[in-house]
Amino acid sequence: MNIGSMVCVGVLLLATCAAAQDRGNAIQKTMISLGTATPGGGFPLYGNAFAEIVNGADPTLAILPRNTKGSNENIPLLETGSIDIALVAGEPSYEAFMGIGRPRTKLKILTAMYSSPGMFVVRADSPYKTIRDLVGKPVAFGAKGSGLPILSRYMLDGLGLKQDEDFKSIYLERAGDGPAMVLDGRAAALWGAGIGWPGFTTVAASPGGARFIAPDADEIARIRAKHTFLKPLTVPAGSYPNQNAPIDSVGSWSFVLTRASLPDDVAYHLARSLHGVEAAFCSKLAQACETTAANTVAAAPDPELIHPGVMKYLREIGVVK
Repeated sequence: MNIGSMVCVGVLLLATCAAAQDRGNAIQKTMISLGTATPGGGFPLYGNAFAEIVNGADPTLAILPRNTKGSNENIPLLETGSIDIALVAGEPSYEAFMGIGRPRTKLKILTAMYSSPGMFVVRADSPYKTIRDLVGKPVAFGAKGSGLPILSRYMLDGLGLKQDEDFKSIYLERAGDGPAMVLDGRAAALWGAGIGWPGFTTVAASPGGARFIAPDADEIARIRAKHTFLKPLTVPAGSYPNQNAPIDSVGSWSFVLTRASLPDDVAYHLARSLHGVEAAFCSKLAQACETTAANTVAAAPDPELIHPGVMKYLREIGVVK
């Protein structure tokens, strides 16, 4: 067995190993662990596509996705250096950056992922048409540890509702369990966010069809008056099966965050490689069409939160002056 075909065993995070051959010369791969979330949700779908696209385009990188409990686990895993990069929803990111309910984090932004307009989905034959109709009903708010229940909590609070008092809240062990609960009647509604979110697609594609419930214009204004960091966002028509009209809501941007100690040259390399595959990533996954260098700058709460290695690349390509 020659060195180019040897399997790298016991590699530490960001260690390099000879993993391939290029005209007889070993290519050194940088191993990068990527935290996602529980199976069946949007984060594993995105994370697996992220790794596949970047790894396929850059033979010097080996991004290794890892299922976790989601945003609330990914943040401490990054802070302890147990993983290198991770997917984190907008609300947990915001709370960590601002030091809300915890010390301010030193984590940095690698890239913006996608915007996440939040809404509920119900069966089309259900009587529920507004958020108030769901009060007192069993609602699946997402997987434990994910960012989805945090987004819904902020949104409902803006409407004067308490998630765990005004609803029969259900928190899932696996994000993929939610659609079945709506379809068989165990839950009146499933909360989710984003474009192409798997849970929404499953319910909307079911034989009976689905109805989406989002805050109306007055409710959006009330929510944003209390929680200004939430942005007005729209789910375009056709984002889900039989969704023939756009849906206005509120939400935030999810990010790929890095551990604070990720070397500048590695962050720079990742940013450059990712920028080079933006079109291919968009073609592979609809949500990834928003993963761009320009959106990273626009979505970051503060430019200082973007990793210095990434900022170096963004300045080189003129996205940041």
